Amino acid sequence: MAWDTREANLQMKQTAAFTVGRQWLVPVAFIALCMTVGSLAAWATAGAVDDWYRAIAKPDWTPPDWAFGPAWTVLYIAMGLAAGRVWQAGGGWTGPACTPLVWFFIQLAFNAGWSFAFFAARSPLLGLIEVVPFWLSIAVTGWLFWKIDRIAGLLFVPYLAWVSFAAALNFTIWLMN
Repeated sequence: MAWDTREANLQMKQTAAFTVGRQWLVPVAFIALCMTVGSLAAWATAGAVDDWYRAIAKPDWTPPDWAFGPAWTVLYIAMGLAAGRVWQAGGGWTGPACTPLVWFFIQLAFNAGWSFAFFAARSPLLGLIEVVPFWLSIAVTGWLFWKIDRIAGLLFVPYLAWVSFAAALNFTIWLMN
């Protein structure tokens, strides 16, 4: 009997150590997913930046081209960390994290879609139309993340601020062109 108890305790300790040791995998997987979406968006953007985007009228407060890559990299890392935290705190697809994670994937699709609408289609109007549901999906995701894990919700605040800025820039470019 004592041997069974010791064996069960050892097995529980090994399982707990294995679980703790793997906790970093989920956020890393979400970060990798976000970076993949970012690469897709960069691919959609690349063909238009050198000729079309540089030639259109833009407001004086447009950030320099070099600022977008680092800004999006930080945002994609924050998004991935947030999703990983919600996955872990909310039980993945089978727990209360399910709906927030569905919204996470919705906003991620809009994220990639904006680059195709604005840059690949070379259309500030399509970008403007797309940025509205994109912005709303970020706000909903951040709010739902907040309900599961407050840090995850806070990690979405800079993202929402950046896309708010991008929407204002998109609107101004549409007006100027």
